[in-house]
Amino acid sequence: MAFTHTVGVRRHVFDDLRTLLAKASPARSGDALAGIAAASEEERMAARMALADMPLAHCLAEPLIPYEADEVTRLIVDSHDAQAFAALASLTVGEFRDWLLRHDTDTATLARVAPGVTPEMAAAVSKLMRNQDLVAVARKCAVVTAFRNTIGLPGRLAVRLQPNHPTDDPRGIAASIIDGLLYGCGDATIGINPASDNLGAIATLLKLLDDIRTRYEIPTQSCVLTHVTNTLRVMEQGAPVDLVFQSVAGSQAANEAFGISLALLEEARQAALSLRRGTVGHNVMYFETGQGSALSANAHHGVDQQTMEARAYAVARRFEPLLVNTVVGFIGPEYLYDGKQIIRAGLEDHFCGKLLGVPMGCDVCYTNHAEADQDDMDNLLTLFGVAGINFIMGVPGADDIMLNYQSTSFHDALYLREVLGLRPAPEFEAWLRKMGIVDAGGRLLEPGARQPLLTMADML
Repeated sequence: MAFTHTVGVRRHVFDDLRTLLAKASPARSGDALAGIAAASEEERMAARMALADMPLAHCLAEPLIPYEADEVTRLIVDSHDAQAFAALASLTVGEFRDWLLRHDTDTATLARVAPGVTPEMAAAVSKLMRNQDLVAVARKCAVVTAFRNTIGLPGRLAVRLQPNHPTDDPRGIAASIIDGLLYGCGDATIGINPASDNLGAIATLLKLLDDIRTRYEIPTQSCVLTHVTNTLRVMEQGAPVDLVFQSVAGSQAANEAFGISLALLEEARQAALSLRRGTVGHNVMYFETGQGSALSANAHHGVDQQTMEARAYAVARRFEPLLVNTVVGFIGPEYLYDGKQIIRAGLEDHFCGKLLGVPMGCDVCYTNHAEADQDDMDNLLTLFGVAGINFIMGVPGADDIMLNYQSTSFHDALYLREVLGLRPAPEFEAWLRKMGIVDAGGRLLEPGARQPLLTMADML
């Protein structure tokens, strides 16, 4: 189906929904690299006007990737909840934006319609929204998950403690863990990106994390972010696995490039559930995504990178994860060129994920060859805090010495909690009080006022 809009005397024609969505996207280097971006601001605005007039239900009628050729499309179509969509079925995309921004469209209402919203609908409406709209609507979405603590509650901000080490040295990792815990970080998970895919090394790291957690009775969950097949193998060997990690994308071909399928993810989820290691909940999956991953694998099918990213959240939603985070600036400037593009992409991702009912966090990050700096990350971090993000990263000094990129630090998490009055996950906060790290109000105690029961010497 073709879409048209006239600007002055110029008539703009968009051949199909895929083209319309790509041309309506805010400018970003990845879409330009793919040759699908709007050629001018006039064309971009014409596409947005045509998109605003399009019935929202058209997203169901015109799959961006053929149903018979793509299992992600089949998942989106087959799992669509028509009853939940009924409240939205008569709206255009522009009217959907207005409906989302209404005061009486509250948290409960958004939760009810989430199963009826497809990734294409979320991506489409996001293209009509300003940054403040993305923040305002995402803030109204609450997605709560649990394993050994509860993540996503209002007024809470969790942190993934990321103690990566370039040689997987246990003492270096332990030093980063103790540093993060003493800053009140680690409630989302203590998660290591291993330098090696050696199964023995992975099992050693899992045991290290589990020993620390059990010795100090920390109400959190651990994760080694290796490929899902490695996690399955170490589970078979009896390793103490809490969360199963995997990077996911928005097309079958992109997921095949990651070496995964939906069936494999379900096998891993069932294996993790069978261990029964959760205490307050049983969300056992941890997924990471990022705009540009499908394009980098030549598996985007001509679809713009932001819509492909939203489709990845449909994959995540299927497996009821504890955590999902967009690693927003990690892939590089070929896909998100500068700080402005990174900030916009992060807000889009958080909005789309939350609208779909996914527990979104973000690795607020950039690579050193992008036109971005830590001030840009401070801006995005603060916007996320206002938008009600579930969790962020906590990296020593904000500089990951294994993955070689810039992220957010333990201090950044402390800043965000302080200025916005946010607190850790409730079970973790109670542990921090017991350990003499925070006061009764959840605020970090000054070093001279602490009597921590946790020391570097004890851990090492």
